[in-house]
Amino acid sequence: MEQSQDQPWTKDEFKQHLSALEPRYHVHHSFHIMMNEGKLTPTQIRGWVANRFYYQFNIPIKDAAILSNCPDREVRRIWIRRLIDQDGAEGDEGGLEAWIRLGIACGIPREELTSLRLVLPAVRYAVDAYVNFARTRPWQESVCASLTEMFAPQAHQDRLNTWPRHYQWIDPSGLEYFRSRLAQAPRDVEHGLALTLQHFSTRRDQERALDILRFKLDVLWSLLDAVQTCYCGTAGNG
Repeated sequence: MEQSQDQPWTKDEFKQHLSALEPRYHVHHSFHIMMNEGKLTPTQIRGWVANRFYYQFNIPIKDAAILSNCPDREVRRIWIRRLIDQDGAEGDEGGLEAWIRLGIACGIPREELTSLRLVLPAVRYAVDAYVNFARTRPWQESVCASLTEMFAPQAHQDRLNTWPRHYQWIDPSGLEYFRSRLAQAPRDVEHGLALTLQHFSTRRDQERALDILRFKLDVLWSLLDAVQTCYCGTAGNG
């Protein structure tokens, strides 16, 4: 018996539909593939690090927006860990500082990186659209958008595996951001996925969740499109 198009997916089915969007994750972008294959020049690596920094810079701003929209105390108490992970706390300088150190390890002075002068207009536009989404949409939708983290651990591991071999001019100590996210991302996904599976309970809502995740995947893909066009002279694969 075929399932009605109006009938909600089970949580397992819903999770499978979310996971099935993995081919749209930016690790499949031609720029990222070239990165893993060791085909990028120092200038191209620095271009990616500098522009990705704008995304990193806005992560705690995005998470603060989610917190401000969320009336659920228990959710806030868990979600605030993300903001602290990125901004840091006493005894832990956090992910944003780790990314700055990545930039320094790649040859970008701290002041130049943090000034945001190297951020491309298209990157700024895409990231700002994501932050605006978190500010203006219900908090549950912003939680759903965060689920691109389901696909992130492999990307971090790939960089840890390939950068020391292909880009020996980069100080390995600058790769700490990727190491830290190997533990943090699965923890964050577990919480965000549980909230999403619980909240998006009708078929219409579940399909809306897929659209939200596609939007976030498009944001990340757009960043690489902009970087590749600027630093390689070609657009990314689709």
